[in-house]
Amino acid sequence: MKLDAKVPDGPIEKKWSKAKFDLKLVNPANKRKYKIIVVGSGLAGASAAASLSELGYQVSCFCFQDSPRRAHSIAAQGGINAAKNYQNDGDSVYRLFYDTVKGGDFRSREANVYRLAELSANIIDQATAQGVPFAREYGGNLANRSFGGALVSRTFYARGQTGQQLLLGAYAQLEKQIALGAVKMYPRTEMMDLVLVDGHAKGIIVRDLVTGELSAHAADAVCLATGGYGNMFYLSTNAKGSNVTAIWRAHKRGAGFANPCYTQIHPTCIPVSGDYQSKLTLMSESLRNDGRVWVPKKKEDLGKRPAEIPEEDRDYYLERKYPSFGNLAARDVTSRAAKQVCDEGRGVGPGGRGVFLDFREKIQQLGADRIAERYGNLFQMYDKITGEDPYSAPMRIYPAVHYTMGGLWVDYNLMSTIPGLHVLGEANFSDHGANRLGASALMQGLCDGYFVIPYTIGDYLATYKGAKVKEDHPEFKKVQAEVEGRIGKLLNVKGKTTVDAFHRELGLLMWEKCGMARNAKGLSELLQEIPQLRERFWKDVSVLGSAGSLNQQIEKAWRVADFMEFTELVARDALDRDESCGGHFREEHQTEEGEAKRNDEKFCHVSVWEYQGENQPAALHKEALQFDNVHLATRSYK
Repeated sequence: MKLDAKVPDGPIEKKWSKAKFDLKLVNPANKRKYKIIVVGSGLAGASAAASLSELGYQVSCFCFQDSPRRAHSIAAQGGINAAKNYQNDGDSVYRLFYDTVKGGDFRSREANVYRLAELSANIIDQATAQGVPFAREYGGNLANRSFGGALVSRTFYARGQTGQQLLLGAYAQLEKQIALGAVKMYPRTEMMDLVLVDGHAKGIIVRDLVTGELSAHAADAVCLATGGYGNMFYLSTNAKGSNVTAIWRAHKRGAGFANPCYTQIHPTCIPVSGDYQSKLTLMSESLRNDGRVWVPKKKEDLGKRPAEIPEEDRDYYLERKYPSFGNLAARDVTSRAAKQVCDEGRGVGPGGRGVFLDFREKIQQLGADRIAERYGNLFQMYDKITGEDPYSAPMRIYPAVHYTMGGLWVDYNLMSTIPGLHVLGEANFSDHGANRLGASALMQGLCDGYFVIPYTIGDYLATYKGAKVKEDHPEFKKVQAEVEGRIGKLLNVKGKTTVDAFHRELGLLMWEKCGMARNAKGLSELLQEIPQLRERFWKDVSVLGSAGSLNQQIEKAWRVADFMEFTELVARDALDRDESCGGHFREEHQTEEGEAKRNDEKFCHVSVWEYQGENQPAALHKEALQFDNVHLATRSYK
């Protein structure tokens, strides 16, 4: 496997301009001759499908939801970053670039991050033109608020439903193209495998989730925008349908998988309430603008109501530990701090797995109406889920699995190690290093879809000299037969244990040994336990029904079977990376104050894994990371 990042030469602020000029172009009249498949219809997928079809390409877009507007992007709450500097508080493209590289704990590719910061302002202009109802100041200008890991206000928001509003903007553009016949939309359709012809990505095999029918779809290039894999932990903030299948299948066809162990734990989640839960609910990081995080100083106060604990007996531990950033320290740092006070026995709520997020002071200062204007739907959601009124008592929060920074390796043009296979948004690895700063997921998805892939995919199409491929090519029939065989294998196990039971067991193993903290002993055990669990899965899983009809058991079993394979790679990557960085916290490598301790001498690289075959360990390749503009330093939010 050859890793060529294709980063342009020259000063970082000119790399994207140089790249755009150097990229080969497709004649506007010729764009109509090319077919492009986009898998996924969230912010990255919808924006890419709409933009590519507007350029003239024939686009087919696939999603397993019943509508593109049901993509998990809708769940993003707090905002989207952009270096507009509307607050005149010292922000700039370079500062957004710096904060993002630092926030990723110096484990991301500089050139990609700078391009993201450079294009961020364009995203806001695009979304505003689409009618996205961003919050505005009294004078009519777009409002900003702060997010973790930054000392400036650069986050644009639409109350607590920013992802939903941005998705509706992209969805409207996509639906316009569908109505014009420029995009063919395939809802309720799941990608089952990738098809390669002469080593190039030339199509996919899909399953109609209503009829169960398998079908082949050919194209000149494929774009995967299928999100992250946080559901490998079973409990996460992700939608229940979110999975790893599309990128895992691509990996097994030859796409390098980069940094799979980088998982983000979000500090602001409603705590687990019982074994019956199937997912967790996120409370936006934006709440930490006005809410103060604390726990009692004394264990004997844990039985008291929050209002009964005097101010001097409250430990505002984030403000104490990180005075510069306070409650807006970066997510990984904040999550570990919450775990630490709970491990000390000072956690609040059932099981002692919670901390307070208290709005009392801001409500007294600004009034409940002003707080409701900023966060009303979030407060309402918390009240409905917990039965507790956050206007009169503090919220209880605890860290939970949220975003995955790992993904398929891509070069500067967003192309994987499989020619013709491009990867966008959370499905790729490129921008966030070992930890994503808040409000940058929406930024990356829209940046990739609206402003990067429309340029870069043309370079591949203009330079590929192979013949056109159609669905009658033997490779499509071969891969479809493999998919049929795997579905048949799942149905024929006829075991007694449900898919959910296996998934829950896998998730618990991952959370305990590869979650907020990892160590060599636990990871080594995990590499023994996952294959054993996988073996039991294939001997005892119960998948009812038949293949040729609506059958959600097949959907779940297929996805969990992929998780059973993928998690072994995650554990292997986590064991190999013998350092702490960002969300990857190895207990053996921490400072005296309990912070992550990097090893830049040995691990200043991207770990890229190459599939070697069934029951064979993946081969490790490394892309060295260079920091010419933001110099390596110990990350501090003090």
